Amino acid sequence: QVQLVESGGGLVQAGGSLRLSCAASGRTFSGYILGWFRQAPGEEREFVGAISWGGGRTDYADSVKGRFTVSRDNAKNTVYLQMNSLKPEDTAVYYCAAREGAFIATKDAWFRYWGQGTQVTVSS
Repeated sequence: QVQLVESGGGLVQAGGSLRLSCAASGRTFSGYILGWFRQAPGEEREFVGAISWGGGRTDYADSVKGRFTVSRDNAKNTVYLQMNSLKPEDTAVYYCAAREGAFIATKDAWFRYWGQGTQVTVSS
């Protein structure tokens, strides 16, 4: 059974940093895109960033470019989201997700596997 488990969420002041981790188990994710999405209360889930299998390609939402970085450690089957210069509008539940293939999709419907989410709250 495939499982994605996020960790690292919490409460941080505006301007601070957090690093989220997502550990994958149940299969090898060779050839999979790993991505991050977020959902704020009353909002639709939105794309944050994603990374290719080899780590050579990434894509980010405009709202987080220059502040967030996605990376992965394939030996550990883990993907990370480093979040710097956090803003109150970054407050949301953050989800990691996985999809097979080389295309870095930005729509959640393209991702097959999902974690349970971790809450990030940024205070002003």
